[in-house]
Amino acid sequence: MVRDKLTEYLNKLLSPDSIRDYCPNGLQVEGKSQIHKLVTGVTASQALIDKAIAIDADAIFVHHGYFWKGENPCIKGMKKRRLASLLAHDINLYAYHLPLDIHPVLGNNAQLARLLDIQVSGGLDATDPKSVAMRGRLETPLSVSQLSERITRRLARQPLTEANEDKRISTVAWCTGGGQGFIEQAAEQGIDAFITGEVSEQTIHTAREAGIAFFAAGHHATERYGAKAVGEHLAGQLDLQVEFIDIDNPA
Repeated sequence: MVRDKLTEYLNKLLSPDSIRDYCPNGLQVEGKSQIHKLVTGVTASQALIDKAIAIDADAIFVHHGYFWKGENPCIKGMKKRRLASLLAHDINLYAYHLPLDIHPVLGNNAQLARLLDIQVSGGLDATDPKSVAMRGRLETPLSVSQLSERITRRLARQPLTEANEDKRISTVAWCTGGGQGFIEQAAEQGIDAFITGEVSEQTIHTAREAGIAFFAAGHHATERYGAKAVGEHLAGQLDLQVEFIDIDNPA
């Protein structure tokens, strides 16, 4: 497939211009003009690049790419080695951050809801059509231990949990990755539980004092599924070989 056609397709699919972000979304590093094999993954780490090189991939699609706002712009050390590997092998790098989080079908939040059997009600911020955090409902109410067990089984990661064990959970808000800051908004809406990837020191106090159950299941573990879903979509719609490669991360 022609690179420019894939770029156009991905931008139409994920609408990066519709949301403000902390990094450029889309084609971050230009490689060869013809793409036959695409690797998808969570983060454009050296390990993922090396795997892509080993299987002769022409492009990589990730959630966490490069060129974040506020970072040192100098190309040296780890950044130099990553970019040198991509350029030496003429590999295209596509990265979509918030646009991948919020896609209503293929996004990280939508895919996490599907995995955990959460019925999506809408955005946690009902006034924002691009709300990053979401809210929904469990078809059958669960205890704290039952929901923790479901998360553990479905994500292969036991969550850090802070909750009253007697609490029954019907309504849920969630935001994959580093979304712990949305817990106050969820608590203010009277939602029973909040699920995210990371935890901060103050998050535990908020959960205790607001009476909302809190589950931190890992930044990586909650964001495996958006890039994988996009890759499966591309394989079904376009003339591309696609392979998802999971470089595990305990964070």
